Amino acid sequence: MNKVFSDANLALHDVRDGASIMLGGFGLCGIPEACIRALVKRGVNGLHTISNNMGTDGHGMGLMLEAGMIVEHTGSYVGENKLLEQQLIAGTIKVNLIPQGTLAERIRAGGAGIPAFYTPAGAGTMVAEGKETRSFNGKLYLLEMGLRADFALVKAWKGDRMGNLVYRRTALNFNPMMATAGRITIAEVETLVEPGELDPDCIHTPGVYVQRIFSAHSEKHIERRTVRQPPPIEEKKP
Repeated sequence: MNKVFSDANLALHDVRDGASIMLGGFGLCGIPEACIRALVKRGVNGLHTISNNMGTDGHGMGLMLEAGMIVEHTGSYVGENKLLEQQLIAGTIKVNLIPQGTLAERIRAGGAGIPAFYTPAGAGTMVAEGKETRSFNGKLYLLEMGLRADFALVKAWKGDRMGNLVYRRTALNFNPMMATAGRITIAEVETLVEPGELDPDCIHTPGVYVQRIFSAHSEKHIERRTVRQPPPIEEKKP
């Protein structure tokens, strides 16, 4: 089966209104930028998104927010996007906040075919409202459900035509687990190579999880540019 598509628009051709979509990344690191731009261009609406966060104003998933495409979002952090705060207060979007570790494990469980699991994170807090609880060895745990989505959009450093993926450094973040949890996984890669060119020991996502792949230029935005001030130059005494 040919998994290679020429661009993001063709790879996302069947994403319809109301779809559930996982998007890899952490902040602006390892996000599928070309996929996001293609979704905005296509103008699909009523989306249910799952990601660690919503990017920033004007970048990443922030572009999808500006286009009014998202009706419900599940994630663990929303502090970098003022527009999301405004929409949440206005009631135009539903936000499900989940502890970050729990979010990662719910996605991993969904990809592994595990329907639910128990975790102590959130027990005794607002996170526990409406959830089944159980005590193990005298400690309270919450039942959390595995997460899956219609589409998983991931970003990798390198990939081959069979869909095998290699991520680079912190760009792994949520990408490997999301790649297993999408009914259709679409991989955006910086470099597309022929089968056999990737070291088998370095592959993070086996191609069996990936249905579509394409190469695209990476913009690599930085959320908060932080630099050190140079130390003062001491004058040498004669």
